Amino acid sequence: MGGKLPRRLSVVIPAYNETEIILETLKECISSLNGTKPEIIVVDDGSLDGTLEKVQKFAKENKNVKVVSYGGNQGKGYAVKYGFKHATGDIVAFIDADLNLHPRQIKTMMEYMKKYEVDVIVGSKRHPGSKVNYPLERKVLSDIYYLFIKTLFGLPVRDTQVGLKLYKREVLEDVLPKVLVKRYAFDIEILANAHRLGYKIMESPIELNMGFSSHVNTKAIWNMLVDTSAVFYRMKILKYYDDNKSSLDRNNELLSESAQDISKS
Repeated sequence: MGGKLPRRLSVVIPAYNETEIILETLKECISSLNGTKPEIIVVDDGSLDGTLEKVQKFAKENKNVKVVSYGGNQGKGYAVKYGFKHATGDIVAFIDADLNLHPRQIKTMMEYMKKYEVDVIVGSKRHPGSKVNYPLERKVLSDIYYLFIKTLFGLPVRDTQVGLKLYKREVLEDVLPKVLVKRYAFDIEILANAHRLGYKIMESPIELNMGFSSHVNTKAIWNMLVDTSAVFYRMKILKYYDDNKSSLDRNNELLSESAQDISKS
């Protein structure tokens, strides 16, 4: 996978009560992305365990690390969106803070993005090349949710919930203004709208080591279904997203208007 990697990469890391692992995550991120000079943005989502203070101290000694925060715990979706708004890179990634997914995979996904000329790269547990280790309970729930998503949105990917994704900047500029989900289904809202606008989305293999102490509670499952159904309702029934246009559409409209002006003169 030859060719130069994009010069400007932003990596958004949402963090909530991650004081035990966050510094290791940042060190691994810096070391594995050496050569890309990444902008690393940690979004503290109202942590109560000293995560914010620990990252602020680290950021003073590492100029490519920024930390942003706000009042209270707003949810992962809100944190990621907040981080995206502070990102300046041509390519914007987000990765979970817990090291279940190693940051070195970001570089591979950037190469995939360049080689296959796509706009969004989604880490996928279902990719044939993936190596995953996670509880059977989560696998069953993931399979059920995939069928639910496939029925509602027809997305060209088999896994939407892995905490590792890359977006070209223009995708986020087009999609984020309409994103409402703060917690559970923000991935779906972004991906469904990117797909609707004609952006190319591709899956990438991942290495995931979640361990077997990770469980999903019933409330989280219910909230995920509610949020996802709300996205479907806004998209298919209310047509809430219909006035959203991609950068390509807007450029074509401008070219068309210019051509009309020239023909009239």
